[in-house]
Amino acid sequence: MRKRFRSLLRAIQRQDGQVLPWMALLTVLFLGMAGLTLDLGHAYVCYRELQASTDAAALAGAYQLSLPTATTGSLDAAVQAASSMTGGKNVNINLPQANVTTTAECLNYVTASGVICTGTALDANAVQVVQTAVVPTYFIRALAAFGINSASSITLKAESTAAAKGAQNAPYNIAIIIDTTASMGTVDSDAACGGKTRIDCALSGVQTLLQALSPCSVASEKGTCVGFDTVSLFTFPNIQANAASDDTSCPTKNPPIPNYTTPARGATWTAPTGTAGTYQVTGFLDNYSNTNAAGGTLSTTSALGVATGASTCKGLQTPGGDGTYYAAAIYAAQSSLIADQLNNPGSLNAMVIVSDGDADSGNITVTGTVQAAGTGSPAFTVAYPSTTDQCQQAIDAAKYASANGTTVYTIAYGAANSGCASDKSGPLKGLSPCTALQDMATNLGDFYSDSNSSQNKGQCGAPDHPSLTLNQIFTNVQTGFTNSRLIPNGVT
Repeated sequence: MRKRFRSLLRAIQRQDGQVLPWMALLTVLFLGMAGLTLDLGHAYVCYRELQASTDAAALAGAYQLSLPTATTGSLDAAVQAASSMTGGKNVNINLPQANVTTTAECLNYVTASGVICTGTALDANAVQVVQTAVVPTYFIRALAAFGINSASSITLKAESTAAAKGAQNAPYNIAIIIDTTASMGTVDSDAACGGKTRIDCALSGVQTLLQALSPCSVASEKGTCVGFDTVSLFTFPNIQANAASDDTSCPTKNPPIPNYTTPARGATWTAPTGTAGTYQVTGFLDNYSNTNAAGGTLSTTSALGVATGASTCKGLQTPGGDGTYYAAAIYAAQSSLIADQLNNPGSLNAMVIVSDGDADSGNITVTGTVQAAGTGSPAFTVAYPSTTDQCQQAIDAAKYASANGTTVYTIAYGAANSGCASDKSGPLKGLSPCTALQDMATNLGDFYSDSNSSQNKGQCGAPDHPSLTLNQIFTNVQTGFTNSRLIPNGVT
């Protein structure tokens, strides 16, 4: 009996096996910690992948939104194509059951940078994309074996908002062609112009464009300017080359106006000199801002600043006398753009044309070889140069520029639904000045019209940009030189 008691007492006092319960508890703890570390670490990696694809989807949607043909269907399709959904370009085995929602928005935050909402079919200037994905857990769920209720998956959510335009793109070479014929000297009584002459209001719009551009690269804004958006001013009728400074030095005055000259299509650019006629008022300049940056005041000593009326001088005025013929000015501007682009590798070309569009001049000097319809690339529809089919010649010239890499923006200022009297033949005979300017634009979305001007009021609307003032038009043109950009979530 005593022997049994001693054995029992010895068994009670022994420590062997006491660690086993603790090990069981610690195993659960270690497994839980490992599960949290590994599963949450995996979830974080998946979240970063989801956020990256959401950013890509938002930018794709914003680009689609910038197109005048954008619809709810095309916007959704563009976003989904760049998402992590099945079939998307960013589909990822780490992101099963991905789902995306798309919302087009009109944000004041974006409007403040000049990207208006009325320029899009969806009346929006930004897109919000929300993407979710369900990520399974692998270690945390093992706690269920110990009776612990653990998550078998984690739902991730990423949000991204992108503006249709606004990001600085490649540097641009920009040729601005301003109509200075007699009709531009008439007063525009529309409230947006304030009773000034049409040329003065057009130049005010050009100033708005110049202020929105980036004359220097970001890295050189506070040092020696490295040109980014360089601008050259052209006009028609042409002016005497050695008197161009009359438009660029204060006080300004009208230079002599020779007959319209007719530079050849695709000719290598050589700036006219002496008494020869030229359409170019200034070379391609980057000195038009006092701050070397977008948004700064315009320089009153720059030739561009003087010619556009930014100084105390009036700038370009309307000598008139030769009527309107702008095909030749377009060919000259295009040749000049190509030459400037060769000096700026990686840059892009754009041409902005401001006119009422009614080409019908009798003062055209036809020199050199006449290039007939049906020749060249693209195939031209009418002969150039010629005193007939002058509006169609302008369309040919603009399409030639577009085919050779230049984006052509046209701004109809008081254009009419009738005119182009010389266009009595050719495939577009009988077209109107409004139609001519619309057809000249590279894309329909690149055509603008101030149809509220008192001259020919309401006769020429721009389908993709209704009810814009000249200043709004020029601001919107500048956004065409930019790309879609991500913006903060939650802005209004």
